[in-house]
Amino acid sequence: MNRDLRNFLEIPYDELEELNLEAKAKQKNRISYDELKEKYCKYLADTKELKAVTVCFSDLEGCFHMLDYDKKFLLKSEDNLTFDGSSIKGFSVVSESDLRLRLDWGTFRWLPSDVFGPGKVIVFTDILDRDGHPYGSDIRGILKRFTSELYQKEKITCNVSVECEGFLFHGLNAEQNYSSRNGFSLVSSGGYFNSLPGDPLKLFIDGFAEAQRALGFENEKDHPEVAPSQFELNYTYVDAVIAADQLQLYKLIARQVAANMGLTASFLPKPVAGINGSGLHTNMSLAKDGKNIFYDAKGEESLSKLAWNFVDRLLNNANDMCLILNPSVNAYRRLDPHFEAPNQIKASAVDRTSMVRIPIGNEKTARVEVRTVAPDANPYLTFLTLFHTGMKGPMRETISSETRRTRTRFLPYNIYDAIRLFKESEWIIDVLGESNKEKYADLKIASANRCPKELGTIIKSSEVLFHHDVVNQGIWGNF
Repeated sequence: MNRDLRNFLEIPYDELEELNLEAKAKQKNRISYDELKEKYCKYLADTKELKAVTVCFSDLEGCFHMLDYDKKFLLKSEDNLTFDGSSIKGFSVVSESDLRLRLDWGTFRWLPSDVFGPGKVIVFTDILDRDGHPYGSDIRGILKRFTSELYQKEKITCNVSVECEGFLFHGLNAEQNYSSRNGFSLVSSGGYFNSLPGDPLKLFIDGFAEAQRALGFENEKDHPEVAPSQFELNYTYVDAVIAADQLQLYKLIARQVAANMGLTASFLPKPVAGINGSGLHTNMSLAKDGKNIFYDAKGEESLSKLAWNFVDRLLNNANDMCLILNPSVNAYRRLDPHFEAPNQIKASAVDRTSMVRIPIGNEKTARVEVRTVAPDANPYLTFLTLFHTGMKGPMRETISSETRRTRTRFLPYNIYDAIRLFKESEWIIDVLGESNKEKYADLKIASANRCPKELGTIIKSSEVLFHHDVVNQGIWGNF
């Protein structure tokens, strides 16, 4: 069919960036739900070139789910959008399957048409139960309430910036077609900073960065990473909920830009043995009335006492949280001390094997960096757990400045130990609630049991094919 017959909306990248930065500012400034709903519903009604709204949410493990609603239908039915929760892992059972989607209008964004198709916008959602109450396993909703209450009561904002690493492999659907005999085929043999401008990896990064910029990410820098065929794109810090939403879009954009090139972008923590794995370095700070309260010019490493208490609580509860931060069998390959693995439960300004690093910072940038997070972690669950723990977690022991740097305690080396420590933790119940703790543990046990218990040095097929973030519905029925 002649494309000229389809007069669907296609916006140039520079205009997209302006629109999305404006929308992001409204969300950051906490413009009311009703005002945003009125604005965007009117825009949808008035813009004939728009055909559909992509509505999205994440499950308990962090897998990203999307469905497109016809624009006209959505405008008539936006107060009664339902779906079958029993078909989503970790959600409702078959006998209580109906759940509702409530559009979070602050997340309204315009999409690059060459990546997502013309005539579409995207909106994240809150998940409600059949009676219209917040659904208990909607972790995004829990994080949203946690941060909103903190702001309303104390005017404190939870800020996050992530450094999410990934790999680029030859071929479409490389993960779904993975064989431990052949492994993955790397697109580039180069490493840190030395990919040629016309190299497939650099062309991928360029296209990825352009789409990311158009979506209002406020890019900072992008580059190949240490391992061959590895990439990382950095963007500015923002409120924790927006940061988690952006991370879900980051992965989605990467996968689609790669697919457009006949390649696969992968966020497995350790897809190739013998080289560095991928991390999700999570930089966090707290601001009150716009002022960074992690900063103290006279404090140790220019951090305030509040920030050091935050770090100590993370270290005290590191083992309890490990399964959330490293949620897959494959993630424990990354905690290998031979490849700069952040597996030591300590804090340091210089040692990158430490769980927590203190980057050089000033009044604007002072922060703590949790390096032990894997890129396949649920971002909503991760940020909720880290902030909740850093601010309110139990202090089982007093940690001195010297002990933070010299201790030799290690995170679990395998998922079975991490599951055991997670299940034993009383603190995790305070963070997630007992039901979500049990659901999450059951999902991780099932995942572990599909994979080899002894990892060895070869990346096994099962740990890739049955990974929670790898879409491979055709084989799930075998378990």
